[in-house]
Amino acid sequence: MLAPAKERIGEIIRRLRQAYPASRTALHFETPLQILVATILAAQCTDERVNEITPILFKKYPTAEALARARPEELEAIIKPTGFYRNKAKAIIGAARKIVSDFGGQVPDSMEALVSLPGVARKTANIVLSSAFRKAEGIAVDTHVRRLAYRLGLSRQKDANKIEKDLMALVPRADWIDFNYMLVDHGRKICQARKPLCAECFLQDLCPSAREFLKAQALKARVESKKASAKSRKKRK
Repeated sequence: MLAPAKERIGEIIRRLRQAYPASRTALHFETPLQILVATILAAQCTDERVNEITPILFKKYPTAEALARARPEELEAIIKPTGFYRNKAKAIIGAARKIVSDFGGQVPDSMEALVSLPGVARKTANIVLSSAFRKAEGIAVDTHVRRLAYRLGLSRQKDANKIEKDLMALVPRADWIDFNYMLVDHGRKICQARKPLCAECFLQDLCPSAREFLKAQALKARVESKKASAKSRKKRK
């Protein structure tokens, strides 16, 4: 039986850091405004697709003031490939207007201020704070973190805010900034949603889900082997 999460978390973080020493957001940005906009666009969209679009977007709208004045239909046309483009355009323009009116045109650097912006919840705020300002006020919970937190037995919650609360209680604050990015890297490379590569995973002995996945994969392999053998015998007859 595995040790409780609080006894495993230190070794989990150590191994993640060893495997992913340069973890950072995959979104391309140069300013706090750019990472804010890119993160809004990344909802239900791949980082790769967002990175294809943002150079065009940021050239046309280089400042919060420019975005605040953007015509919705023109912004929508640029960001349409990211999906949900009407809602995203509304959020981006709304956030830009509030940044201009309440924060002097500069993206704020606190959780309280960021979540006051339209379209910005804790996940987006955490990514902006950690990536643009190197501030740790929480742990961003995206689809990868949600999946890995459950599989690693770090949280049994389904709500993102509750998962974040569990992780903040387990993970040392010094590791909050990088924890999301390391889990994202691991989720993309090894602990994939549909077919986790447990046999290759360096966290296998620390993961309560690994045994079940490996057992299921072994059973599937045996069934497929029997089917192949039966098919081969049938052909010989």
